[in-house]
Amino acid sequence: MGVRFDNEEQRFVFDFEHDGAEDIVSLTGDGYQVEAFGKCFYYGYEFSEQTEGAVRTAFIKYVKFSPSLQDKPDLTQFIQKAINNLSHKINLYDYDLVVMPESTSRVNQYMLRYIYRFAQPTLRKMELIKQLPSRISFDMDGFQEAYLDDVLENGRPRYTEAQKAEVRQSIGQMLELIHQKDYFTIARDVKKSRFRPYMQEFLRFATQADEELCRTIRQQNVLVIDDVATSGSTLNEVLRTLRILNDDNQITIFSLIGRKDLMAETA
Repeated sequence: MGVRFDNEEQRFVFDFEHDGAEDIVSLTGDGYQVEAFGKCFYYGYEFSEQTEGAVRTAFIKYVKFSPSLQDKPDLTQFIQKAINNLSHKINLYDYDLVVMPESTSRVNQYMLRYIYRFAQPTLRKMELIKQLPSRISFDMDGFQEAYLDDVLENGRPRYTEAQKAEVRQSIGQMLELIHQKDYFTIARDVKKSRFRPYMQEFLRFATQADEELCRTIRQQNVLVIDDVATSGSTLNEVLRTLRILNDDNQITIFSLIGRKDLMAETA
């Protein structure tokens, strides 16, 4: 199946039976499982290479910010088709916990309700919510190990101690500015920054009970879901927040719309 954009009527046309040369987005086939974030990542749909940026942005807005999914049967069928496809791959009956980021989009909630049709009755849900900007921190130790302590081919340090101190001061000043901004401004400003992987605590557990649950679960199947993954920054934050999940839990990630080179902008 696919979706095309009708230029004359300025609307998206869904075709659940056929693929077309003008499709802007298509249901993924067997190749929609990739390795990302060190986890198994699945995505339901992928944009075609010829899709213009403006059309791609308009479709993402159409999916994420439709006022009511009940009034858009094509969109709900679009979501259901992807979940059905996912269930054929991983068997949703085997999952114990679903984790998703807080979102103004209605898609995540709809995906969750539809997943419940496949899942066991004891399936639990956990939502991660946006952190206060004043709580965002920076992994200085990780940044120093990756960048500041780098050495040249002759074994000499790439940066002097004075240069390292200057960078640390600049990062401190950057954090002070971040703490004064709103969450969405931060997300936009640091999305492609080289500092982005070291920014911490963008998300937090919605409740203390959820955090305690993450500290105690063992040997369970955990599904992380999100509506659209274009850069991977939100999913990356979810996994960082869930880092207290033990390695013996099997974590799978699913996004309604994704891409094979998901980590290209965040690596």
